[in-house]
Amino acid sequence: MITRKVYLKNNEEILNILGPSDSNLRTLERAFRISIFIKHDEQTESATLTLKGKNSSVDKAHREITNMLEAYYFIKKEKNSNENCQIEITDPPLSQGAVYRSRSGKEIFPKTENQKKYVQALRESDAVFAVGPAGTGKTYLAVAMALAALKRKEVKRIVLARPIIEAGEKLGFLPGDIEEKVNPYLRPVHDALFSLLGPEEFRIYREEGIIETAPLAYMRGRTLENSFIILDEAQNATSEQMKMFLTRMGMFSKTVVTGDITQSDLPKNAQSGLILAKKILKDIPQIKFVTLEKSDVVRHPLVSKIIEAYEKWEKKN
Repeated sequence: MITRKVYLKNNEEILNILGPSDSNLRTLERAFRISIFIKHDEQTESATLTLKGKNSSVDKAHREITNMLEAYYFIKKEKNSNENCQIEITDPPLSQGAVYRSRSGKEIFPKTENQKKYVQALRESDAVFAVGPAGTGKTYLAVAMALAALKRKEVKRIVLARPIIEAGEKLGFLPGDIEEKVNPYLRPVHDALFSLLGPEEFRIYREEGIIETAPLAYMRGRTLENSFIILDEAQNATSEQMKMFLTRMGMFSKTVVTGDITQSDLPKNAQSGLILAKKILKDIPQIKFVTLEKSDVVRHPLVSKIIEAYEKWEKKN
């Protein structure tokens, strides 16, 4: 057990780190299994945070708070720079129908009619469900739209979550700390970000807190404002987890839920929160549901044939 201190020198830092009703600190306590104590100095309008817990957990929480402070000052600096800049250098306009231009200059387009409907739903609604087989662009297009919204300053950050379902190996037997254990589960969303941003820009965005990738369980107790929030592989979320996730959406945020209901890894007696959500929320007009088919697969041509072959086999058996 160790103790580390973080000094917050003004009210702006205090408000940004503590969050509404100290909600950020409570989230850190749950995520890293530590205790955080606050001591305010009203005379200097400063505060001291005392972190107590296991060495590695306290170090990670201390680093997370440092990253939050750096992200706050980075965004503040960018805002001031934009306000003071008289000449604005802009990227060339996107081609008609394109949603985003990657770091390499490649423009991202929806390639099928259903993908176009999906992109349109993302533009029109603050809550969108996209259901379909692997390779139909559910996650990739959502990430591209999120990055476009971030670039236009419509949101301040992107949050990507995934349910952690253990298949074959238990987390406790995998090597490394909790971050290293869950990284393989989050790798698919990292791959989409690498492709669109490049690994270096993605690393910078993560370190500055502008992009966050996390297990679904880490979303509990949070309110995400000014955020583009994506839940990937949502067929593996329970109904309780789905309700918890959907109610994290704060003001000026957009939520996207993607999944393939044919590939649930939940126990047989557990109902998928994705399937149940469609039944419960179908009468709310502000929530859009988009279905993608195997004809929308944009991976290797063999992927569509593989999906079709499995569907035929499952019908027979």
